[in-house]
Amino acid sequence: MNKKKITVAVTGLNNTDNPGPGIPVIRGIRDSKYFNPRIIGLAYENLEPGIYMHDQVNKSYQIPYPTMGSDALMKRLEYINSIEKIDVLIPNFDAELYTFMKSADRLRKLGIRTFLPTLGQFEERHKSVLPAFGKKYGIKVPDSRVLFSENDIASLKDDFTYPLLVKGQYYDAYVAQNPEQAKSYFHKIVGKWGLPIIIQEYVSGTEVNVVALGDGLGNTIGAVPMRKQYITDKGKAWAGIALGDQYLLDITNRLIKRTKWQGGMELEMIKTVKNVYYLIEINPRLPAWVYLAVGAGQNLPEALVKLALGMKVKPFGSYEVGKLFIRYSYDLICDLSEFEQLSLNSEL
Repeated sequence: MNKKKITVAVTGLNNTDNPGPGIPVIRGIRDSKYFNPRIIGLAYENLEPGIYMHDQVNKSYQIPYPTMGSDALMKRLEYINSIEKIDVLIPNFDAELYTFMKSADRLRKLGIRTFLPTLGQFEERHKSVLPAFGKKYGIKVPDSRVLFSENDIASLKDDFTYPLLVKGQYYDAYVAQNPEQAKSYFHKIVGKWGLPIIIQEYVSGTEVNVVALGDGLGNTIGAVPMRKQYITDKGKAWAGIALGDQYLLDITNRLIKRTKWQGGMELEMIKTVKNVYYLIEINPRLPAWVYLAVGAGQNLPEALVKLALGMKVKPFGSYEVGKLFIRYSYDLICDLSEFEQLSLNSEL
């Protein structure tokens, strides 16, 4: 079968110890039996490793940070699209999604398709309002509180016991054993990601996650649960195994059906020793470990591209339980001239 030629732009090329989903998403698209892709990397920093992985990324362009606003982003994308004629764009960072969602209509006018959650879906699953989300959809969620000042930490003793989790609105989470640690983590996260800070009840148990894809009509196109086998000091899974956990799948399917979720998602959950499941976070995009789903038989990145193009996608019927992913470090050797070219011209 002749594969369909397609140009896909992807963000999240920071394949480091805190990896972005970009390269795993690209690998899934390159594994497609339907598409023959040209991959355009969209990078924020000139040392994102994916830029220099020429077997995965055909050409890379720097784009402005989301904080610079949608107009700056669109101006840059208009230039890139005039050269590349992008068919589908897949953003992979939580912090950039709002800007891309707001720009979806403008992107469509350029011929660029996306398949992202709606603004309503995006807003109601924020960490700061997760308890209300859990109550609405019948999912257990740890107690939490939103803080805007370090002075609020002193009042936590009225409702929380230590240890507790200190989280940023988009990224980072630390376990604080006492008020002093809570203050230290508060400032650490604020300095990096800003306010607000979320305090969350600490639930002890096994970390289990689900990667899933919803079609926007209430149907689950695919879902694969995973248990973390090795966790870095940043709390990221460095190894994991695909689980045959039907209860996790049932939670995911019900949630996608009720919310009519559109696009990729990751459910982060804790399973206690009493087999009680707590939802601690929903990431509104495919996670960095999505290639495990591809290896287990569900190519969710390929399915996401098809949905973005308006194609009908049949839900995956099954996946291989027991498939493992194990990350590894790799020294990528590149020329200084490439770094200089990207730094000077903002493209490589």
